[in-house]
Amino acid sequence: MLRITLTKGLVGKRDDQKKVVRALGLGKFNSSVVHADSPTIRGMCNKVHHLVTVAVVDDKDTEKKASAPKATKAKAAK
Repeated sequence: MLRITLTKGLVGKRDDQKKVVRALGLGKFNSSVVHADSPTIRGMCNKVHHLVTVAVVDDKDTEKKASAPKATKAKAAK
């Protein structure tokens, strides 16, 4: 698994690089996503290597974070 983090801004970058960053699922500066390690994802990371940081993570680490319950806000009934 690969953790990809956007470490540089997209202002002034080429349109194709912006599209690759969006296709990876990254939005704002310092946002992170986890993708399965595949040649497609590696190629996308290579295209924007100057904008992102890529780290290899264990499957166990991602399962713990993914299975943790999310806190939800209960709406007050009126």
